[in-house]
Amino acid sequence: MTTDVREVHCRARPRRALWLSVAFAAAGVGASVVWAAYRGPSVLWVAVGGSFALVGLVSLHLVTARVSADARGLRSWTLLRRWSVPWPDVAELRIRLKRRNGSRGGQIRRVGVLLRDGHSRTLPLPVATGPYELDLFEEKLADLRVLHQRHGIGVAESVAVPVVSDRTAGRGWAGAAVLWCVGLLVGAGVAAAFVSGTAADQRAWRAAVPCTASTPVAERRECLTYTSAVIARTDPNRPKKSSWLYFADDRPFARLEVPVEAADGFRAGDKVQLTFWRGEVRVVTGSRYVWHRHVPNAGTLAVMSALAALAAGYPGALTVQRVRGRRLPDDEVLPSALPFVVPLGGTALWLVPLWYLHPTALLDSPATITWAAVGTLGTAALLVWAWRETRVRPADGAEVAVELPELDGEVFVSARFLEHTDYNPYCFGTHIALGDGPPAVTPGPGRFAARRIPVERLTVKAVRRARGGDGETVPGDWHIAELDDGGRPVRLAAAPDDLTRVLRELTAVREAQ
Repeated sequence: MTTDVREVHCRARPRRALWLSVAFAAAGVGASVVWAAYRGPSVLWVAVGGSFALVGLVSLHLVTARVSADARGLRSWTLLRRWSVPWPDVAELRIRLKRRNGSRGGQIRRVGVLLRDGHSRTLPLPVATGPYELDLFEEKLADLRVLHQRHGIGVAESVAVPVVSDRTAGRGWAGAAVLWCVGLLVGAGVAAAFVSGTAADQRAWRAAVPCTASTPVAERRECLTYTSAVIARTDPNRPKKSSWLYFADDRPFARLEVPVEAADGFRAGDKVQLTFWRGEVRVVTGSRYVWHRHVPNAGTLAVMSALAALAAGYPGALTVQRVRGRRLPDDEVLPSALPFVVPLGGTALWLVPLWYLHPTALLDSPATITWAAVGTLGTAALLVWAWRETRVRPADGAEVAVELPELDGEVFVSARFLEHTDYNPYCFGTHIALGDGPPAVTPGPGRFAARRIPVERLTVKAVRRARGGDGETVPGDWHIAELDDGGRPVRLAAAPDDLTRVLRELTAVREAQ
């Protein structure tokens, strides 16, 4: 790291292309306005002009953004905001990682600034959206760190740059997860509100009988009436257009919207009978085909409500994980919320059929009460298991050590070194062989292509939880052992119990040599 840095300036690149984009967008907006004024406004040209305006604003924001730093502090300019802070008020510079939408493994790197009052900001520049910008990003970040170490207060020079990503505790509240959770719960509530009315309509339709001469006019909507008609022609349309049945002499009306299967089933000249209930056609009966209007099913609506409520459980679990990790350092990786999928799926197995079969009478019989009680107990047991599986296991010795059984024969432990070394070339290892023979790094649960671990060179320095800088391939519930390999730092990642087993075996082999 260079120490002769006096000033740092960051501007967007390539500036010429961004200015051309601004000019092109301005020309497009002007042409859209002139054309709309000449020919009259239309939705098409409003959309075209709005698209050009959006492109122009984004390009103008990028081309005018800049960041500079010197001995006085850090300054940031954007199209809508200016911000500055002196170095003594900056507690830490960090890397903020964000996944790129629609790309495989792509990440956007920016510089985050943690202030001593606890607030944080993200600088618009420097930014790395791909490997070709990574070198320049790291160079600018290194220069900013030099100025921070020189003019800040109590800044250590050897501390690694914290990496905050979507997997770490410092990402903040999962706003999208909260919105998804609330939205799905609202949808579940809306669907549940219609269950009772739908069930009543379904029962009324099943109980409906033909009207008689003595049926009062006020009650004729609730009974069945029949009218004869002749189909003049059919108009089947696929796949998303409406299909129609047209009636001769527009009797009892001109046309009736039906599914495409019904339009294919009837022919011109067919004599049909129309069944009316509550003012609409419910059945069309012909000699070759009978069409029934779909009657909403209360059980189906109840299932939709249940599935929406269960789907809200996963973003809710993400939010709970954020809350549970609020006391962790910002760059520590949170355990995955995937174990909560098991109780959600288990709940669906008993709740969905119960709601489908008994949408309005869940607790009206001993059988349904027993069904719901047993299912609830099973869900509670699975939730306890998921809660334990997603707990934050400390790596500083605060947790009681697990008694591991002695090795009986050869064991292949899922663990991997995170650095390229002579015994882990190109980070090929996914397992460590223990037991029979010397400890070795292997590309799988077997001795094929095994590389012996030089245990005589390795010394354990510390064991910690996974951090954002350890990479996306390290699960959130794994721990990291920081080792000294003959003066070179290396990291060994594994699940807590597996890491304890590996370190114990490596220590035992080294002491036996």
